Amino acid sequence: MTTNTANEAAAPVASTPVAVRVLRLLFAFYGLTALLWIPIRNADGFSLSNYLSYFTIESNILAVIVLLVGALRDPQSRTWQSVRGAVTLYMVITGIIYAVLLANIDVNLNDAWINSALHRILPLVMLLDWVFFASRHRISEIRSLQWLLFPVIYAVYTLIRGPIVDWYPYPFMDPRHQGYLALFIGFVVLGIAMALMALAVNAVGRLGAGLRGRNAAKS
Repeated sequence: MTTNTANEAAAPVASTPVAVRVLRLLFAFYGLTALLWIPIRNADGFSLSNYLSYFTIESNILAVIVLLVGALRDPQSRTWQSVRGAVTLYMVITGIIYAVLLANIDVNLNDAWINSALHRILPLVMLLDWVFFASRHRISEIRSLQWLLFPVIYAVYTLIRGPIVDWYPYPFMDPRHQGYLALFIGFVVLGIAMALMALAVNAVGRLGAGLRGRNAAKS
């Protein structure tokens, strides 16, 4: 048993297929094009600070970075894989929140392809990449819940900045019409939902890693 363990430890770790890395690069440029086209398309009266205050924009910027790094470097460290998982979660949150709360609301994206890219296609790409080319490191449930720190910081930032500039990026984060009590209740519900999403993203990643490991053992 000791010999087998030593051989497994010494075995080289298979890298991500070149075709997958090429696809990551293509989707990274696709996302980058969508992100850059928004300020170009809305040059008149464009507010960079407001633009960067959308969770959708922030999560997609992170997704583009993760896709680029995954395409060009493909790091396999536990830390990087946790970053991958976190950004996948943020994109899943972006896609689900849009579908549930914002699909019928004007979010200032006049081009349908950009709307689809940022709210549907790239979240799906990140999730599929996470499942089918999952982390080889086991990520604990506690670590996956720590991924929620960024959304919490974002919520605090939005509630502090909102009264200062008299602008909120999303209606469900705007206390001016619903009041702070309703806002707080909504945040609690969202927090629980996001915690479940974090655990689910981690779980499907483990499932994908297990299936990949079994397929590799058979081959």
